Amino acid sequence: MAENYDLIVIGGGSGGLACAQRAAEYGARVILAEPARLGGTCVNVGCVPKKVMWNAAEIAGAVRDAPGYGFSAGEAPLSWAELKRARDAYVLRLNAIYEKNLASRKVELVRGLASFTAPRTLEVAGRHLTAPHIVIATGGRPVVPDLPGADLGITSDGFFELEAQPARIAIVGGGYIAVELAGIFAALGSKVSLVARGARLLREFDTMLGEALMSAMRAEGSEVLTETHPKAVRRLNAERLELELQDGRHIAPVDAVLWAIGRTAVVQDLALHEAGVALDARGFIATDDYQGTNVPGIYAIGDVCGRVQLTPVAIAAGRRLSDRLFGGKSDRRLHYHNVPTVIFSHPPIGTVGLSEAAARAAHGDAVRVYTVSFVPMYYALTQRKVKAHMKLVTVGQEERVVGVHAIGEGTDEMLQGFAVALRMGATKRDFDDTVAIHPTSAEELVTMR
Repeated sequence: MAENYDLIVIGGGSGGLACAQRAAEYGARVILAEPARLGGTCVNVGCVPKKVMWNAAEIAGAVRDAPGYGFSAGEAPLSWAELKRARDAYVLRLNAIYEKNLASRKVELVRGLASFTAPRTLEVAGRHLTAPHIVIATGGRPVVPDLPGADLGITSDGFFELEAQPARIAIVGGGYIAVELAGIFAALGSKVSLVARGARLLREFDTMLGEALMSAMRAEGSEVLTETHPKAVRRLNAERLELELQDGRHIAPVDAVLWAIGRTAVVQDLALHEAGVALDARGFIATDDYQGTNVPGIYAIGDVCGRVQLTPVAIAAGRRLSDRLFGGKSDRRLHYHNVPTVIFSHPPIGTVGLSEAAARAAHGDAVRVYTVSFVPMYYALTQRKVKAHMKLVTVGQEERVVGVHAIGEGTDEMLQGFAVALRMGATKRDFDDTVAIHPTSAEELVTMR
């Protein structure tokens, strides 16, 4: 006998939780299926524990910089085991909070893998569930390449399982996950070799950002190899590995090889063929502007769609979907343009809107760009001198700001407000007419000429 609900959510990550709880607030009868810990990638093996590690790396940098400010800090050795223990305990507390939040909103939680048996019916933990609305929010997982010895490496998931800090590590990838983890390892004292297939890092972002980051990483001692691919991983002995590249170079000995070459949708256990749900050419669930799949009543949100794979995007899509389905807001949906994002590299990056290249492709000669480079005041008394770089991309005679890109100390925290300004259609004149806050790095964005 099937049990009937108003909404079934498959997946207890950021998007699924947000969707389920918003629907329940409207009075819908909701059940959420999740076989693992609540919170999904972000809370368990993503942004939350990553930010803890980034914070630790920032503290390590501050300890190195302290003598410049008159502190005799001396050596401050890291206890990786203690950091991991505290980080993991924090994540477990969050798991419990998410479960409590579901209960307080009367969202039923069923532990188990969900699979379709028909377009409106799922089987979970021996139960048969049916609903007029089903949301797939199963997220993504890291890709491991198909090459000899690839299983000897780890992914970003495995990063959070490391019981000891690798003295030397090879990281394969040039995207945001690769550069974030490379920066964390390097700041905490590991010797890092980063292997990227492209000529520069962060190819999907404004060129300035990737070039500036690569320069900063090399200046801080990391090895960055570009335009090359991994060929094989071999075990040298019980503890050491060797990464062979296609161009004949060898990175060895290393304590770990980490794959950060992309992510793929988690759909293998859903039996999507039973519901007729289609995938796109990359293996993600194909959705329209309203998160709908090709099957009426079945929707997909978050990383499983492969659109903008960010936690706040999944949350926004889930909430807007429930607003539309149960809140009477018929036009409510997420617009996937002008999504701000921060890359927690070293130094951090904040970016929103069109890159210079994308703006010129769309608007041609109507584009005008403003840039500035400087050393933030934090480094005035330190041995390190890490430059910041900022860019405004504007369009038309009114110089409407369509892109804000910044790399440097503090850019992770300053971007949110500028993202609001861009979304509201601010012009360069609006930026110019805003009184600067001095002395800050952010003031450079309103004083460019």
